[in-house]
Amino acid sequence: MTKAGEREVVRAEHVNGGAGYILKEALLNQEEMGAHCRMFSKVVIPPGGELGCHEHVGETETYYILSGQGVYTDNGTELTAEAGDVFFCKDGDSHGLRNTGTEDIAFVAVILKK
Repeated sequence: MTKAGEREVVRAEHVNGGAGYILKEALLNQEEMGAHCRMFSKVVIPPGGELGCHEHVGETETYYILSGQGVYTDNGTELTAEAGDVFFCKDGDSHGLRNTGTEDIAFVAVILKK
């Protein structure tokens, strides 16, 4: 167990060619995630920032939007993203997320290996 404020928050610039930066906070460590989970993190994208489009091979990724609003790209199709939405990127597909709002967009990201 960890409490808010105890976990490391990592700043990453231009992720997957996206604009600006993101903040990523691992919610579980590698041992806790086990063999089939590659990532379980809270991600924050400031206004104007972007997690660039990228493909998943041999794994899937799910985003659960906690707050904010933006545009989710699903294999080239743009969809509105807002709090409460869940987006699933299956093996072999591509996706990205851009913050088009005036506040941070925060989401939980889970990557599961095949």
